[in-house]
Amino acid sequence: MTPDEQGFLRRAIAMAFEGRAAGQEPYGSLLVDADGVVLVEDYNTVLADRDITAHPELKLARWAARELEPATAAGTTMYTSCQPCDMCTGAIARSGLGRVVYALSNEQFLALQPGGGWPVVPQDGPALFDEAAALFRRSC
Repeated sequence: MTPDEQGFLRRAIAMAFEGRAAGQEPYGSLLVDADGVVLVEDYNTVLADRDITAHPELKLARWAARELEPATAAGTTMYTSCQPCDMCTGAIARSGLGRVVYALSNEQFLALQPGGGWPVVPQDGPALFDEAAALFRRSC
């Protein structure tokens, strides 16, 4: 990791501290373009927004999908204080961002939060394949 990358990662951690000071969960992220320019940064606002999706990684991925051309998005790097959750990972992939660098892994986070994590919600399926698949067939 280069000194610049370390600086960006430290800024993500500082954003997480800013969020904590504002009464939010301690997660922060920033998006940097290929030239090393910070495009956008944010912290978690799940509590303030009363929105379970207000993770900084998701907010930055949504911003990139709206505001950046695909080639520009592909050249970006997201620096984030903690490894993105599954929801954010999906949004990052769909937004076309080029790379993610995180400070704390999910395993490290869980080790720091004994008993933390989310319950597993049972899922059943697939079911009614032909009916559901008709949505994606060109002949509909």
